[in-house]
Amino acid sequence: MSERRLITLYTRAGCHLCEDAMAALRRLRAELAFEIRARDIDADPDLLRAYFDRIPVVSLEGVELCEGPVDEELLREALLAHAA
Repeated sequence: MSERRLITLYTRAGCHLCEDAMAALRRLRAELAFEIRARDIDADPDLLRAYFDRIPVVSLEGVELCEGPVDEELLREALLAHAA
């Protein structure tokens, strides 16, 4: 696959679960081709309303794969299941 998929991580500063999710995504990116974009929910009132008590949320091309504590193996399976 020549086109890399986009993973969006909805996060906020000081969120240890968000830091864990980013670390898991970086490890998975080494084996699965995708780009990571972090979105700080505090910077956008709409995102803050949508994700306030759900972060971290990981989405692939707009499809939410998981929220809250990230299980790296389950995230890998979700990414593989949504492979183009």
